[in-house]
This record gives sequence, C-alpha cells and structure tokens, in this order.
Amino acid sequence: MPILESTYNPPFLFKSGHFSTIYNGLWRKIKDFSQKRERIELPDTDFLDLDWSFSKTTTAKVIILLHGLEGHGQRPYITGSAKAFNSEGFDACAVNFRGCSGETNRLFRAYHSGATEDLDAVVKHILNTKSYSNIFIKGVSLGGNMALKYVGESRVLPKEIKGVVGISVPCDLHSSSNQLLKLKNRPYAIRFKKHLTDKLVYKVNRYPDKISKTDIKAIKTLKDFDNIYTSKAHGFKNAKDYYAQSNCLQFLPNIKIPTLIINAKNDSFLGPTCYPFKEARENSNLYLETPKYGGHVGFHAKNGLTYTEKRAINFLEKTN
Repeated sequence: MPILESTYNPPFLFKSGHFSTIYNGLWRKIKDFSQKRERIELPDTDFLDLDWSFSKTTTAKVIILLHGLEGHGQRPYITGSAKAFNSEGFDACAVNFRGCSGETNRLFRAYHSGATEDLDAVVKHILNTKSYSNIFIKGVSLGGNMALKYVGESRVLPKEIKGVVGISVPCDLHSSSNQLLKLKNRPYAIRFKKHLTDKLVYKVNRYPDKISKTDIKAIKTLKDFDNIYTSKAHGFKNAKDYYAQSNCLQFLPNIKIPTLIINAKNDSFLGPTCYPFKEARENSNLYLETPKYGGHVGFHAKNGLTYTEKRAINFLEKTN
C-alpha cells in the first residue's frame, strides 16, 4: 500500500520529540472517565486484569487496548484512547499485562513484547463471554509490537477481528534496544530500568532458585534486563534471541486485515528499521504513516485528544 502522507502539525513546543513524549507521559490528564475491572484466569494459572469502559449506547464493537513497557490500563494514553473510542460507539477493554495492574503476577514469568499468547487469551475470553461481532486492537509501543505480531502469525484469526492500529511501534526490537542504550534516551532508560528491577525483588523472594539479588545488581541497562530476566523467564536463549523471535517486523508481510502503523520520525526510541516502508508498499493491508513530529506516544492535539487517537478511530471505523 502507498505510504500515507501525514497532516500532523502540532504547536511549536510539541515539535520537540522529547517534549511531546514527556508531556503526554507525565502531564496529560483524562477527566470524567471511569473503568470497571475484570480478572481472567490464564491457562498457565496466572491472571490478567482487564479495565473496561463502555459506550453510552449498546454496541457490537469493542477495542482492545495494549499498553507499552511498564504501562498499565490507567495511563493517559490508554484512558484517553478508551474515552475517545467510547464516545464513538465502541466499548473498550484495556489490558493490564502480567504484573502491571498493581498486583504482582503469580508466576516467575511476566510479560514481553512478543507474548501474543496473552493477547490470544483476551480475544478468546471476549469471544466466549461477550457478544461483540467487531473486535479491533490498538497497541502502543510494546503493545503495538504485540498486536502486529499477533495478527501476522500463522494462527487463523477469528473473523470478528476487523482491524489493528499500532502507535510508536518498535517493529525491530533490536534496533529499538540500541536506541535506548544511547545517551539521548538515558533518562527514559533509567526510569524503565528502575520500575523493572523493583518488580524483580518480589521474584527473588519467591523464586530464589531462578534469580538472585546478585543478578539484579548486574542489571545496568535495559538490554541487561532482557539478558538476565526477560529471555530466561520466557524461554529465549538471550536478549538477542528474544528480540529476533519477538519483533513484529518479520510478521508484517503476513497481515491480512486492515492495519495502520503511525511512527513519528522524531521518535527517539525507534531505529531506522522500525519504519517498515518496504513491508507497507508490498502489503495492501498494511498502512504506514510517519509524521515528522510526535515523539514517542506523544502526538499532542487540541480538544483533549491526541492526533493518533483521532486517526485510530477514523481508520478503524472504515474497516467495518
């Protein structure tokens, strides 16, 4: 599909990728919005917490929302999107990945960029217990990689899944990991690493045969975290193997439903191979938009909505 031209042109301050990223992550507020939590049990005895919000009218449409690294269902980029979709006649199911809902998950494993088995469990739960005929998925950052990998894998997708949107997607995980090791991203990397290693303290206490305090002290970078914990806890040889098996880039040619990726050119988290121009040109179902501005999960706009929230609604409404 031809690459989409972007019309996004934010106010001057938001032309800065870092300002846009930080503003949306730390200062954006979503008012007059509430969610209802549902817990589902997973086949491996773990659980996921789903945060639901609803359209004012009965609807056959639901949007599944997937957060990014160390996010959760109450982050403004999730609640803002849920509120926007609710106002347009969609129910919204915000997924909290394992260990991200405010309660530590039960198993040694947690979540990662390629854990599509958990997304599949959510889809099956919705199909088995709800009455939606149109299911859509929107993933942000890590959640975007998961969503795109899910719809590009070899599984037969349920006919109810009609479309997907990925925002600020690290399509090539190795490339993105290299960006997060750079000095320009050090403040973000430090923040991510602290959240991740804080959670490992619980794992040490419960699974001392699998990880130790010495292991945690050895984690200096996010790549170290993936080498020491993510890869070992989820069946990969090391961080390199995890990135290779889990990145969505390799699955994009297989996508058979309308799919939109929006990755800003000034997203400091994304390396060159995170912009899948070739794959979009060769797959009529895959649309790629690369605005000049937006940062990482930024895309500030007026009237309380981000540019990508409006674009996601517009795109998905046209798929059904």
